[in-house]
Amino acid sequence: MSRILVTGAAGFIGSHLCEALVSAGHEVHGIDNFDPFYPRAVKERNLAALQGHRSFRFTEGDLVRDPLPTVGVEAIVHLAARPGVQPSLDDPVGYMDANVTATARLLDQARRDGVARIVFGSSSSVYGESTPAPFSEDAVADGPISPYAASKRSGELVSRVFSHLYGTRIACLRFFTVYGPRQRPDLAIHRFTARIVSGQAIVMRGDGSTERDYTYVSDVVDGIGSALEWTARTGLDGREPWRVFNVGGGGRVRLDRLIALIGAAAGRQPIIERGADQPGDVPLTAADLSRSERELGYRPKVGIEEGIRRFVAWYREIHGLKS
Repeated sequence: MSRILVTGAAGFIGSHLCEALVSAGHEVHGIDNFDPFYPRAVKERNLAALQGHRSFRFTEGDLVRDPLPTVGVEAIVHLAARPGVQPSLDDPVGYMDANVTATARLLDQARRDGVARIVFGSSSSVYGESTPAPFSEDAVADGPISPYAASKRSGELVSRVFSHLYGTRIACLRFFTVYGPRQRPDLAIHRFTARIVSGQAIVMRGDGSTERDYTYVSDVVDGIGSALEWTARTGLDGREPWRVFNVGGGGRVRLDRLIALIGAAAGRQPIIERGADQPGDVPLTAADLSRSERELGYRPKVGIEEGIRRFVAWYREIHGLKS
């Protein structure tokens, strides 16, 4: 049992993680700034199951400007970030502020308050478009193609500096296209589901051949839990106390297949319109999970077919739609 600070606690992954940690017997302090990237009401609903729980505290605050509640914390899971590739093209400075400056400030305050264990939520986008598939953590990852990707890679590098200088035990987790209940409404699976269920056309970017390694949110939560355990023992065994791990779904799924799976789960034939590829998007993501399996014991459990069925069922439930 530990006292754990979760940043981005009201978000998609953060709210699932907080619930899992509380269920496992930990004391959790969540912090979130309710960034208007998507509606506040959505994030408040994410936290509904945790309200009033004796092992959960929540602070509304901005990691760049407000006091950080790191005193008395034994570990931090840093998930707070400005998300999204396309929006980062319009506001690169804002993304660097939220994703790099905030990370550096949190790491520095953690050091001052004696917090030695941190899990940092990074992204598969750091691999860019030239890394050979499947993507290995040993790849150089020096060619991100969006400000968002650059900001996440910068966060990794800043964390490595703190680990090197102060011995902070840090696991950087590169998440691969996370989906599931509470997924952000701007993401493809959520957008496609909303339009397909209602009989509206969707826009498929390109010819449908782009591929993603989709990861169900419960598998991501398991990966974070394993990374927290890793921070409790690494550095004490003579190993470098900083490490990068892929957290993926274990398979590549074409865009046209994804759309077909959503249509099947929704019981509707998708109406597809073609759109141009978007700048900043990569044609492929694919996780090499050998390190994560070997060192964290990470093995994804939910395949894309089952995951899409669960997501569509959740979408229908929260919108009061009959199956």
